[in-house]
Amino acid sequence: MSRRRVAILAGGRSSEHEVSLDSARSVAEALTRLGLQVSTIEIDRAGLWTLGEAPLAETALCETALSETALSETALCDTAARARALERAPLPGGAIAAALGGVEVVFPLLHGPFGEDGTVQGLLELAGVPYVGAGVTASAVAMDKDLFKAILRDRGIPVTPNLTLRPGERIDGGLPFPVFVKPARLGSSVGISKAHDPDELEAAVALAFRHDEKVLVEAFVDGIEIEVGVLGNRSPIASLPGEICVTEKEWYDYEAKYGEGQMELVLPARISERQGARARELALASFDAIECEGMARVDMFVSREGEVLVNELNTIPGFTRTSVYARLFAASGIDYPALLERLIELALERHARRGALAF
Repeated sequence: MSRRRVAILAGGRSSEHEVSLDSARSVAEALTRLGLQVSTIEIDRAGLWTLGEAPLAETALCETALSETALSETALCDTAARARALERAPLPGGAIAAALGGVEVVFPLLHGPFGEDGTVQGLLELAGVPYVGAGVTASAVAMDKDLFKAILRDRGIPVTPNLTLRPGERIDGGLPFPVFVKPARLGSSVGISKAHDPDELEAAVALAFRHDEKVLVEAFVDGIEIEVGVLGNRSPIASLPGEICVTEKEWYDYEAKYGEGQMELVLPARISERQGARARELALASFDAIECEGMARVDMFVSREGEVLVNELNTIPGFTRTSVYARLFAASGIDYPALLERLIELALERHARRGALAF
């Protein structure tokens, strides 16, 4: 691992921009201590790309257009200029690779749309650069909670019940109150509401439609919320389940996730041995169902009746030392530096495996 060149991709256009930067700083510090050469690529909220050194630094944005054949190794430019130049560039993949400065592995730490949804993963595939985490398909499917649940249902994996709405559609019964209403393709509880009656439901649906053209109305599960980490490619492992305890909010919303002292992670979760084994089994099955690789955090519920239900799968979870994913594996015997090393190894292994295929 020593002296490998790693680029951390962070920031992004989503509401989780600052969370991404926090993760990037933590990962950059840890990888530097491991002896790796670390650079950072920061995407601001407007989609402008900046190349810097680790830890994340404020650097001037490039105001010039790209050359017709390659990106500069020391500056990245705005999205529109990139698009115009790449239309003329004969080798867009090679041009992007040049912008990455000849790195050996990219570590995307972008959360939500324009980063966790397969878009950046597709860019890195075109560039031919190994990268940490899920590929294009798994990233896109996991981001779309409607498609994700449909695939899991087809595999016989139990999921939280839901209805899916598109513009102009209305709910015609089907789920008892309370319900959760969320945009189908966002993360971190943005645009999500808990509705207790028809009036709240109408307002919640309107809010969700301001964020997405597809909305999920999910059944409330009376029970315990748990999360399981998954690590690996073809032979993944699952962490111990952790229990999410919200201390000051009615449910696990954005403030509870990122506010100081508003969430307690209980490790291991206070569930039976059988339920814990079932949770790990379903986490691995969900990971496999969408052909995920690298890492994921699977969010689940254990109902009062004892049934374990899958709710979501996150392909790029928060990644500071105190983030849930890192703490799940620390409790399972894999500390933060070892976790990062393993993820880079997995990225290189997948790239070599896929590179041996004939396309």
